[in-house]
Amino acid sequence: MRGKLTVGNWQMHGGLAENAARFAVLAREWKPAGGREIAVCVPFPFLAQARETLGGGTVGYGAQDVSAHAQGAYTGEVSAAMLAEFGCRYAIVGHSERRQYHGESDEQIAEKVAAAHRHGVVPIICVGETADDLETHGPSAVPVAQLRVALGGAAKGKPVVVAYEPVWAIGSGQAATSEQAQQVCAALRGVIAEVLGDDAASATRILYGGSVKASNIAGFMRETDIDGALVGGASLLLDEFSSIVRYQQHVGT
Repeated sequence: MRGKLTVGNWQMHGGLAENAARFAVLAREWKPAGGREIAVCVPFPFLAQARETLGGGTVGYGAQDVSAHAQGAYTGEVSAAMLAEFGCRYAIVGHSERRQYHGESDEQIAEKVAAAHRHGVVPIICVGETADDLETHGPSAVPVAQLRVALGGAAKGKPVVVAYEPVWAIGSGQAATSEQAQQVCAALRGVIAEVLGDDAASATRILYGGSVKASNIAGFMRETDIDGALVGGASLLLDEFSSIVRYQQHVGT
């Protein structure tokens, strides 16, 4: 049984006071539920605050990136060992903004997956197609190719989370339909089976991300191969994310 997972990606937002309010809402709204989990991935400077507020509780937390390097003269990088010291359960790798603004390749993302696994951090591997990719190659070709390379860095028997985020939907207000997302997520599960085996494919949680909000979360969560959501802008809005959290709390009950 894979269970459900919803992750809030705060991107480059936040401050100590507003974070405290968000953490308090999460801790209050979320109660342990069998097979269901929520987490937030915060900017690096706020990991100490996340550990202080959420550490030892039922809300997971993590980082928005991780270095492929263990240590050394890599100014500005943050290693998986450092994340592990702060109790991070997750690290997002390969987000489309990292690919676009920092030129990250699929091979570099595979190295980050390997680095996360060496220190017990679960990588959330983001894949997705641009509008041009969609028109030229169809909906699943690019995400499938990205994931196949990224999984080359995965350690045998270690968990990964996969997040399908169509680039054309991120921040647009126009999400993919649940049927479109299911088609791609089913193809991604097939790649996991090819690379890591059937058991891994059955156990791996696949999330949808891209203009996820309270009004459309239910449709995605009904699909067979969608196990939750990676929520961007809506995770910063207390009422909106609270509604998503409450839905996650009771889905399937």
